[in-house]
Amino acid sequence: MLGSVFTAPKSIDDYRPIIGEERINELKALARPLQGAKVLHLNATAFGGGVAEILTSLVPLMNDLGLVADWQVIHGADEFFKVTKAMHNSLQGTFVQWTPEMRQTWLHYNEMNADDLLEADFDFIMIHDPQPAAIPYLISKRRPEARRSKWIWRCHIDLTQAQVDTWDFLHPYLEVYDGSIFTLESYVKPNLKLPRLFIVPPSIDPLTTKNTQLAPETVDAILSQYGVDPNQPMVVQVSRFDPWKDPLGVIDAYRIVKKDIPDLHLVMVASMANDDPEGWEYYERTVRHAGEDFDIHILSNLNGVGNVEVNAFQTASKVIIQKSVREGFGLTVTEGLWKGKPVVGGNVGGIPLQIIDDRTGYLVNTVSECAERVLFLIQHPEEAERLGQAGREHVRENFLTTRQLRDYLRIFRTLADVE
Repeated sequence: MLGSVFTAPKSIDDYRPIIGEERINELKALARPLQGAKVLHLNATAFGGGVAEILTSLVPLMNDLGLVADWQVIHGADEFFKVTKAMHNSLQGTFVQWTPEMRQTWLHYNEMNADDLLEADFDFIMIHDPQPAAIPYLISKRRPEARRSKWIWRCHIDLTQAQVDTWDFLHPYLEVYDGSIFTLESYVKPNLKLPRLFIVPPSIDPLTTKNTQLAPETVDAILSQYGVDPNQPMVVQVSRFDPWKDPLGVIDAYRIVKKDIPDLHLVMVASMANDDPEGWEYYERTVRHAGEDFDIHILSNLNGVGNVEVNAFQTASKVIIQKSVREGFGLTVTEGLWKGKPVVGGNVGGIPLQIIDDRTGYLVNTVSECAERVLFLIQHPEEAERLGQAGREHVRENFLTTRQLRDYLRIFRTLADVE
């Protein structure tokens, strides 16, 4: 059975010092006609990725504004998550050899989860990403009256290079949705025909333990706990271990920079998620590539690294790296910018929305470019400070939870025909 994910209560008024009175009042006004509206968010995991982090904040804030919001996680076995990881990768451009068994596995688990929602009573149901995407189609075949709910598909990935047969298999199941949400308009497949299309970039919560300001002594203590000398320069990449995040390329760039800065440390932090079996394989590849360089620290939630520890490593970093070769958005870029740090990121996906080259950070396409920019920023701290402060203000204006909350409230009003 599906179960609700616990989220700690939040108050929208706590964000007033960060975004100002006018925007708080705007959010309350947008929510007023939606009082009592029942909202369900459904995704594949309660931890280990950007979607889960976003929902941890958005759901309680919706409730604080008078909606009745719930977050549930689908159930599935390893065989299902292996298939959905393959689907995820192929939708981002990796070739996957699809078999009838793989298609049937995906449908089987969607049917199981659809059974649990047959009697669900929500005004708005937002399905996140491809894992549970067939649920409204399957429900509409068995219980047509469930169409009273407004179904929204929230796609967090870039579909521009999607494998043709994967997309051809998936997209008929999407045609029953009332609307879809993408991070960028360019991510949308031309043959996805839905009544409504919305563009909503993701966001970070400035009041979570990952993003609030830490005392310097707390930062130093956390670094020391993990064998990192607070007095030596450090660069950090926080992301899952998968080929799109290019952890091997990050190590190569670090090695180039280390020739000029011998005491440089590299910290790589990941959260190992239960819907990402491929992550273990790439974790092992990353460890092998690091070899016996004891200045490379490869950490994860399995080492006890949580949100506070990530905050400490990002806060202490001279430069934050997100050397993605493909990216949906890159919330770790947002986190780094919010901490006033210079960020060097791959020139892909949603990263250029955040890093305006030479204004809020640097965009790179190769290992050598990444190394060159990182070295420059370490050697020119005044430039690092300029980019970091500009990046923080860019995030304040565009990529905080309150902005995404505003966008979702507007979408609900549009679908409910509320002015």
